Amino acid sequence: MTMQEPGLDRHDWSSRYATIEEQLRDDLQGALPELRRLVEEMLEERHYDPTDPVAAEGGDPEVIATYEAARDLSLRCEAGVADPSDVGEAVLGFTAVYEHLLSARQAP
Repeated sequence: MTMQEPGLDRHDWSSRYATIEEQLRDDLQGALPELRRLVEEMLEERHYDPTDPVAAEGGDPEVIATYEAARDLSLRCEAGVADPSDVGEAVLGFTAVYEHLLSARQAP
């Protein structure tokens, strides 16, 4: 697997997030799975491992905890077993992780 330039990742992630952000305005719950997938791909690209957050690139246990809480809420929302307010909480959690990963991926 080849590593992209950090600026290319950042551009791709920003473009995808902008599209998702528009969808969030129209259908918060409908856009939530796509936001989750973006954050999961970003975490994977940054080598974050929920089982060992300290060993991950730029490891930050708080980032993993925020992601896991948002993921749990997201999956409950997708299954239809969560409160409507959980959708907003999941979006806020994923957005916080997205912003952390984006800021950590600065071009040299």
